[in-house]
Amino acid sequence: MSRIRVVQIKSGIDRPERQKRTLKALGIRKMNVPVEHEATEQILGMVKKIGHLLTVTQL
Repeated sequence: MSRIRVVQIKSGIDRPERQKRTLKALGIRKMNVPVEHEATEQILGMVKKIGHLLTVTQL
């Protein structure tokens, strides 16, 4: 299975609570700090929901 690197590029402040919980579920704590995940359907679904806050790269 492939891996992806996710980096938060926009703030979670003033976003709906659901988006904030999704950021937390992905393990993102600070902006511009990369987090790596397996590219499972669940992870890709979360990334799609908050894609406007993230940058995603394939590894």
